[in-house]
Amino acid sequence: MDWGMKNRMAQLIQADGHCCFLPVDHGYFQGPTRKLEEPRKTIEPLLPYADALFITRGVLRSSVAPEKTKPIILRVSGGTSIVGKDLAHEGITTSMEEAIRLNVAAVGISIFVGTDYEHESLLNLAKLVDEGEKYGLPVMAVTAVGKELEKRDARYLALCCRIAAELGARLVKTYYCEEFEKVVRGCPVPVVMAGGPQVDTELEVFQFVYDGMQKGAIGVNLGRNIWQNDFPVAMIKAIRAIVHENASPKEAQEIYESIKY
Repeated sequence: MDWGMKNRMAQLIQADGHCCFLPVDHGYFQGPTRKLEEPRKTIEPLLPYADALFITRGVLRSSVAPEKTKPIILRVSGGTSIVGKDLAHEGITTSMEEAIRLNVAAVGISIFVGTDYEHESLLNLAKLVDEGEKYGLPVMAVTAVGKELEKRDARYLALCCRIAAELGARLVKTYYCEEFEKVVRGCPVPVVMAGGPQVDTELEVFQFVYDGMQKGAIGVNLGRNIWQNDFPVAMIKAIRAIVHENASPKEAQEIYESIKY
């Protein structure tokens, strides 16, 4: 691994080997998502507690001050929307030159295994990895589930993650699921957790984050579970405690309760 690649990976994965990423890229296909209508207002209070932001170039330029030194993972895939025919029909929207110009630490792209656009999305990942390796920029693959693949089970997610790793992704973002250890065991690059199953309480979020960390994830890439919470700063601090301090779900709940007011 070249120095530049090592340096960027070290920006993302902290000295303890863990990471707490904050994705705010949802608008690229959802538009003004609830509590992300004004990105700057959502991002600013949470930025001190995130190890990196996962964000599009437009929102980065408009809503994050250049003086802020947090590492950036740039979302570089898109081209579809929730009102379009198929969310899986993505392409690469942002060049590697643009990513370098924005001084980002990594780029991120979705893959859609098992959909009509599986082939195109996997070739998009492969092409992006080729470009990233040329310039020393790591690629994070985001596993996404098509409409016909409602069950996010370990067998399916392990398949997605392994394929992403085989094609050269340096990091893989995937969903938490039952038997999550099978997903991690079959993926030879670091795995970062996205959201898990729909849950009703903060404690349930803390429980799946803790379980995923115990089963081998290096960290989280959680958005709506944080910034759609009524007390987002309390939420990110509690999750960060699990990721970086091995706090238990109960301890995380206590942190949340003590800060939320």
